[in-house]
Amino acid sequence: MRSVRIGDWTVGEGADRLTLIAGPCVIEGLDLCRRIAEQALAAADRAGFHYVFKASFDKANRTSATSYRGPGLDEGLSILSAVRREFGVPVLTDLHEAWQAEPVAQAVDVLQIPAFLCRQTDLLLAAARTGKVVNVKKGQFVAPWDMRHALAKLEGAAGVLLTERGVAFGYNTLIVDMRALPQMRALGVPVCFDATHSVQQPSGAGGVSGGQREYVPHLARAAAAVGIDALFLETHPEPERALSDAATMLPLADLEGLLRQVRAVHEAVMATASSASARPADAAGATP
Repeated sequence: MRSVRIGDWTVGEGADRLTLIAGPCVIEGLDLCRRIAEQALAAADRAGFHYVFKASFDKANRTSATSYRGPGLDEGLSILSAVRREFGVPVLTDLHEAWQAEPVAQAVDVLQIPAFLCRQTDLLLAAARTGKVVNVKKGQFVAPWDMRHALAKLEGAAGVLLTERGVAFGYNTLIVDMRALPQMRALGVPVCFDATHSVQQPSGAGGVSGGQREYVPHLARAAAAVGIDALFLETHPEPERALSDAATMLPLADLEGLLRQVRAVHEAVMATASSASARPADAAGATP
């Protein structure tokens, strides 16, 4: 498996710890981004995670045309640059159109391709041309093995992560097939699990998406048991008052506790796997 370099650490093979990608769904202002970045960074440090701040400058795929989309490109990139500079953390944000790739790459460390757009060839090619790391959300309509086609469009990127965020199951419902994590890792790249979008109910609350945030911890722990390299969580001090994805974001106060659980599961699985891989060699030298 190829590893990816973000900031001064490695994600994937050879990594010393998991990476957390976390922040609000959409930028609601610099003060809120500062508050979330400060607390999420501290929680990640204490729980033993590397940390990448995420927030969207534009949510171009809102259910309703009247929903808040964000501050837009110029103000949004200014806020992301400020967070990056003030807290010394790598920053991730979404792209929706190919022309955005170059200006966005000047302000952030990781470019993210939204799930709805993971097959948009021009968008992926533009992201790769920046030479940045690219995180591709697997579409709710795409088989994990078919993400190889997205990877083929990203030659030239500094590295690629693939993120599982649920698959469509009828209308307004997502489910998670945990087999997708090892299946995408078999494509040779690190994998990330998006625990908050995976509990989303797309367009399921009238003019906005609903969700079942109570299941975020269950899915995050399960993904750690299956095997991940990074965990994606949207978080907010008061999710019920958030301007986007209010039904799915994790309360900021709950972040550290969940990270500690995920790390414990991850370390237990890794220790068991190491023990199991050593067993045949031990047995070969044993006297019957």
